[in-house]
Amino acid sequence: MNVMDMFRLDGKVAMVTGGARHLGYDMADALAEAGADLVITSRTLSSAETSAEKLNKEHGVKVFPLELDQSNHANVSQAVTKAHEWKGHIDILINNAGGGGGSGSGPAHLFKRDPKDAEDLITINLMGALYCCQEVAKLMAEQKSGKIINIASIAGIVGRDRRMYERLNMNGQPVDYAAAKGGVIGMTLDLAGLLSPMGICVNAISPGGFTGPTRGMIDEFTKAYSDRTPAGHMGRDEIDIKGAALFLASPASDYVTGQNLVVDGGFSIWQ
Repeated sequence: MNVMDMFRLDGKVAMVTGGARHLGYDMADALAEAGADLVITSRTLSSAETSAEKLNKEHGVKVFPLELDQSNHANVSQAVTKAHEWKGHIDILINNAGGGGGSGSGPAHLFKRDPKDAEDLITINLMGALYCCQEVAKLMAEQKSGKIINIASIAGIVGRDRRMYERLNMNGQPVDYAAAKGGVIGMTLDLAGLLSPMGICVNAISPGGFTGPTRGMIDEFTKAYSDRTPAGHMGRDEIDIKGAALFLASPASDYVTGQNLVVDGGFSIWQ
C-alpha cells in the first residue's frame, strides 16, 4: 500500500466530541482533510452547527452537528444512536469533550476545592469519556472494526509545579483534573486489552499546554511555560495536534493499540 494512502479516511465516519473548538476542532479538521465525514458534538447545538458548516465549506465532507452533555449517560446513548443512524456506521471516535484543567469554577487548590466542583470535573472528563466508549464500542464490535482515541493530558502522567501559576496569580490545575486524566489513560489501556481482539484499536493522546489566538492566555505564562519545554514553545493550535490524531485514526496505525501518545514538546521529560 502507498504510504500516503494509509493516512486517507475516505468513506469513514468520525465522531469527535467537543469538536467545535480548540483541539477538538483541529482534530476534526485533520480528519476531514483526509476525507472522513464527521459527527461534531458540543454542549450547545449552535456551536456544533457553526463548526460543522465551516468544516463542510472547507473540505466538502458531510458534517452532522449534535448537542451532547456527556456527563449524562442517557444523553450520550441518544447522541450515539443518532450519529450511527446518520450513516449506518461510526469508524472513529475521538473522545475530546471535557476540560476545566485550568479554568474550572471556584478555587483550584486542594485545600480550598469545593467537592462538588471536583465531582463535576471528574464526571465530565472521566465518566463522560467512559460513557462514550461504552456506547460507541458496542457498535464497533458489531462491525468488527474501529478506532477509539481518548484525549488525556500530561496532567495524568506528571505532577505539576504550581509555582508557575502562583507567581502569575493564575488559578492553576486542580488535583481532580490530574485524577480524571490519569483515569482516562488507565481506561485506555484496559479498553485496548478488552476491545483489540474485537478489531478495535484504542489509544490515547496526552497533550501538553497549547496556545492560540482564541485562548486568551497571558504572555507571561506562555513564556514561562515555553522556557520549561525542550521544544521552546507551547503547542500551537491549528498545527501540533493534527498529525497525532490523523495517525491514530487512520490505517497507518492499524497495528498500534493501548498506547498513550504524548504531544507536549518534551515538557513531561524535562523537569
